Amino acid sequence: MNLKEKIAEIPDFPKKGILFRDISPLLRDPSALSLVVDEFAKLYHTNEIDLIAGIESRGFPLACALALRYNKGMIMIRKQGKLPGATKKISYDIEYGSATMEIQNDAIKKGQRVLICDDLLATGGTAKAAAKLVEKIGGAVTGFAFIIELTDLKGSKEIKSYRHESLVKY
Repeated sequence: MNLKEKIAEIPDFPKKGILFRDISPLLRDPSALSLVVDEFAKLYHTNEIDLIAGIESRGFPLACALALRYNKGMIMIRKQGKLPGATKKISYDIEYGSATMEIQNDAIKKGQRVLICDDLLATGGTAKAAAKLVEKIGGAVTGFAFIIELTDLKGSKEIKSYRHESLVKY
């Protein structure tokens, strides 16, 4: 199966001139989603991972699917104000401005190894911020799992000190 055929292209979203790569059709297709999980299971061994983190919001379904496959817990890295309890936060630049993400202070035990998931690697700002949050509360980043990488935006340079895997590159 060609995963690119399961990714929709939406012109002028979220603003004019942007071609949005939408994984919604892939998520709706159980065989495509299963293929994604199988591919990451080949790339990251279960012994390397203690927890799977999903970046809001399109990283959540991938993280949840991988957590089930690996029989590991899943944690969420969310936009500011969306998580209850005590949190750590970080502000960072994104393609269209700036953003702030948070993680719950007790989401990770010191030294736990975390695989961070998101649908797409673009400029790398969100991924880098997620890694910093994981480390801020005592976790160790095992790596990143992205369904899509937009290579022209050079996001891999932002996270070059971490292992990162992408299944589809544009």
